[in-house]
Amino acid sequence: MTSLDTQQLDKLIRASLTYRDSAYAPYSKFRVGAALLSSDGQIFGGCNVENASYGAGICAERTAVVKAISEGQNQFIAVAVTSDVPSPTTSPCGICRQFLREFLSPSVPIYIISSEYPSELPPWLENLDQDQEGDEAKKYVVKMTMEELLPSSFGPDNLGMQGPQ
Repeated sequence: MTSLDTQQLDKLIRASLTYRDSAYAPYSKFRVGAALLSSDGQIFGGCNVENASYGAGICAERTAVVKAISEGQNQFIAVAVTSDVPSPTTSPCGICRQFLREFLSPSVPIYIISSEYPSELPPWLENLDQDQEGDEAKKYVVKMTMEELLPSSFGPDNLGMQGPQ
């Protein structure tokens, strides 16, 4: 697993917040934003887009992945997801977990972000990626791995494939 520096992580988190603000959620009013950090340092983001035919909507995480794939990128080293919920509890839904698993190794970190993430670079962020965050950090960010989010997952390796290269 690649370790992110504080500036990269903050930029990824802020991108997820920005994408959330673009969400089209006139039915649920539940806005979600996601940002993916590619192995070459690019950030790809997405928001949820609802539809009057509810099943035709798409979640933020899948929007971000589809955008990245369509731009030729399929290797990711981190993900950030946020909503309008003040506590960092909006994790990807089941279908998004499986969709992400197609492109993420089990060790990739996924950061669940509070809508109240500080507007200035928080001092505790530099230790977050080393799993040393304190109580203050836990109010704003929860870090999980793909494996923790979707244990015993089914992915390309189960079909004898390596996944995206």
